[in-house]
Amino acid sequence: MLNLGLSIYVSPAQILRKMQSTIKQFFILTLLSLVTFPAFSQQATDRRAILLALKQQTNDWNAGRVDRFMSTYWPSDSLTFVSQTGITYGYMATLANYKKRYPDRDSMGTLKFDILQMDFPAPNVAYVIGRWHLNRPKIGDKGGHFTLLWRKIKKRWIIVSDHTS
Repeated sequence: MLNLGLSIYVSPAQILRKMQSTIKQFFILTLLSLVTFPAFSQQATDRRAILLALKQQTNDWNAGRVDRFMSTYWPSDSLTFVSQTGITYGYMATLANYKKRYPDRDSMGTLKFDILQMDFPAPNVAYVIGRWHLNRPKIGDKGGHFTLLWRKIKKRWIIVSDHTS
């Protein structure tokens, strides 16, 4: 055994400071994980809720139930719907436009949504980009893209602004 004449002395105070530092780091990491993981979990829950709402919308449209299709929209005069024809303000005006543009099952066709992106830029706010397609064998298919701004109001996700082209 080789002895170089070196000895290392660590005082009890140094050991205590090191332990306190390690405990503090562990506490901070634990706290961050408790704060962060529920946010990811909540976001997954909200994502599922919005996808379920869109699935229900598709089912209602394909069954010819425009009124029920609209139940996902904000029942407010502040709802905005932007399309090629301009901006429509309000729930009732948006519903009237849907009924005017799609007066029967042939014009409604069969709706399909493809969700391309979903983000949650703030608590209780979601931003969805997608593609829509109407399969209409008798009068020709129709389709385009949409951007939906969702808000969670009274524990329910609703569309507050729709830009469809």
